[in-house]
Amino acid sequence: MPVKDYTYYDFTVSLCPVCLKRVNAKIIFEKGNVFMTKTCKEHGFFKVKIADDIEYYKSIRNYNKPSDAPLKTNTEVVHDCPYDCGLCTDHEQHSCLSIIEITDRCNLTCPTCYAMSSPDHGSHRTLAEVEKMIDSIVENEGQPDVVQISGGEPTIHPDLFAILDIAKTKPIRHLMLNTNGIRIAKDREFTKRLAGYMPDFEIYLQWDSFQPSALESLRGKDLTAERMQAIEHLNEFNLSTTLVVTLQKGVNDHEMGQIIDFAVRQKCIRGVTFQPTQVAGRLMNFDENESRITLTEVRRKILEQTSVFADKDIIPVPCNPDALAMGYALKLNGNIIPLTRYIDPSLLLDSTKRNTIVYEQDAGLHEQIIKIFSTGISVDRAEDEMKQLLCCLPDIYAPGLSYEHLFRIIIMRFIDAWDFDVRAIKKSCVHIVNDDGRIIPFETMNLFYREEKKEYLKEIIHQLK
Repeated sequence: MPVKDYTYYDFTVSLCPVCLKRVNAKIIFEKGNVFMTKTCKEHGFFKVKIADDIEYYKSIRNYNKPSDAPLKTNTEVVHDCPYDCGLCTDHEQHSCLSIIEITDRCNLTCPTCYAMSSPDHGSHRTLAEVEKMIDSIVENEGQPDVVQISGGEPTIHPDLFAILDIAKTKPIRHLMLNTNGIRIAKDREFTKRLAGYMPDFEIYLQWDSFQPSALESLRGKDLTAERMQAIEHLNEFNLSTTLVVTLQKGVNDHEMGQIIDFAVRQKCIRGVTFQPTQVAGRLMNFDENESRITLTEVRRKILEQTSVFADKDIIPVPCNPDALAMGYALKLNGNIIPLTRYIDPSLLLDSTKRNTIVYEQDAGLHEQIIKIFSTGISVDRAEDEMKQLLCCLPDIYAPGLSYEHLFRIIIMRFIDAWDFDVRAIKKSCVHIVNDDGRIIPFETMNLFYREEKKEYLKEIIHQLK
């Protein structure tokens, strides 16, 4: 009998990347890679690589845990995922990270922008509109884990500080400001005023690359000087910062180790988030066949380009293991001590138990992490010195240390129409607040729910009736 040149592994529901209609899809293993294959009756056959590490891909199913549901949902299931956002009654994960876009406008017109922002695009939200959006998050979440003020470019909003003042009155555990850093670089007093919102406030700083050519490709401008000046100001006030790197293969994927090495030397930086480019919005310098990079490729390249992190240091995040991987470390006197390798993965899946990593400061460098509480033992959290920013991560008990000693690497894959997998979308935990109060997964927001997309979504739904 003839033998196929691939191994069939799984089945899911995806989208046609042309018409965005639901199609059946297969997950196959072929020549060491994981592919999704699907056929649209109208637009034909599609094949996209979704991983270059078969064993890691198979392992993510072992990280699935019972879902943490929001307190309430906003829509009913009528047309099936992804046409009923949200959050619909069939969604499987609450908002670990809630994004509020306070403006459509930006002081850049980046060739890569999922929101199509520019100086002339859209408008600013009013204070009343923003507060309504914040209240929608609180109504759904109770005490939201992380709320990110975003845009467009939020630092150009004329009422930014009034918005931050409002957000600080709400029961939000951690507040972030997503920015390209231009105003932070140009205005030291602006940065100083932002620092006044700490603790539990952080800058989510667009970084991308040290190369002028890569920045011009991704952002339309060499922003090297602005980025370095922004870091100088952020270091001066020790304003907690995460570097955010939009990745494209062949553009900046060789710089991940260099970016991590730079980050750990900066007083203000708490981690680096790597985001493979989502095929959505404005993509002027992106080739689907050449530019796409998978989560496992990002993970592998990090391990190849750094000497600190090993295979067990970057693991799937159980709230959405298809789309998130994370590694935690302590940053102490120029040394990085990885923590994730001490986690018992089986306990991530048991809500009655908790990995608790206990750091003892007086121990030797290689013996500092000497206790792992993994049976739900109660540890005094009176000082609460190490912050837990996302769900299902370990507790870290480190008397004498603070959030500035924590360093994390996150790989955040935003699924698009090419690699759309309904199983992962139902577990999406990064959500955008719509102006009508609905909480919509980041991925489907950019595919269906932005203003320029809504009419086409209506056409799809009409055809389903």
